[in-house]
Amino acid sequence: MAGRVRVNYRQLERLQRRINKFAQVDMEAFCEAMAKELAARMLAKVIKRTPVDTGVLRRGWTIGQISKIGDEYKIEVINSVEYAPYLEYGHRTSNHQGWVNGRFMMTISADELEQQAPAIIERKLKAKLMEVFR
Repeated sequence: MAGRVRVNYRQLERLQRRINKFAQVDMEAFCEAMAKELAARMLAKVIKRTPVDTGVLRRGWTIGQISKIGDEYKIEVINSVEYAPYLEYGHRTSNHQGWVNGRFMMTISADELEQQAPAIIERKLKAKLMEVFR
């Protein structure tokens, strides 16, 4: 009994072209873009949670420079308003008789984003892969 096998090399060649295309994806640029997106999401969260009296504190939030340390990207979300740490962590009252609890707008936002980040990154990576393998 003899059997025949048919192989369609065009499909293999097409797969090879797609793999080559994926190899050309600039992962550094992808990771930097992800870091920027996560920082922007963090900024939006912390601004939303910042209490408003005069609006100075809310307007004080900014995103710092990107730095890469080893395999990690670091982007700081900064508020240079002098009293920001007091609102974040709490402070004594002006007469030193009591305590004003912190609002933890940065802490809560960071914790929330840390939980959401893997799903966000996975979605973006899947989209990138779909773009390459179309």
